[in-house]
Amino acid sequence: MTAPRRHRAPAVLALAVALCSFAAGCGDSSSRGGFDAQPATPSPSCLPHQQQAPDTRYTGGTKSDPMSVLTMMRFYTANGTKAYCDGRPATATDRAWTELYRALGGDPSHVAGTG
Repeated sequence: MTAPRRHRAPAVLALAVALCSFAAGCGDSSSRGGFDAQPATPSPSCLPHQQQAPDTRYTGGTKSDPMSVLTMMRFYTANGTKAYCDGRPATATDRAWTELYRALGGDPSHVAGTG
């Protein structure tokens, strides 16, 4: 019997962290662009609109950067239901990120408008 998807996600993420310790290039993607996880604000009161669509650091399968993926997943798990700082709805780029979060096993109730 196969475990429900939500139970596999933590194991996949733990494996990604372990693999990252052996891989070159793992690290915070904010220094290279990509997902804005607001690293200077650990508990933001609102969400910034994402400026760039997910790239291969997040969508590249085995070539993805595990730490970039984990940073994005952690951010949405903790903050995904907060309103956008400008009060406007999600953009197409924002929706691309939340769709990726869900596709990677993120709980839909952790992102606005999907739970």
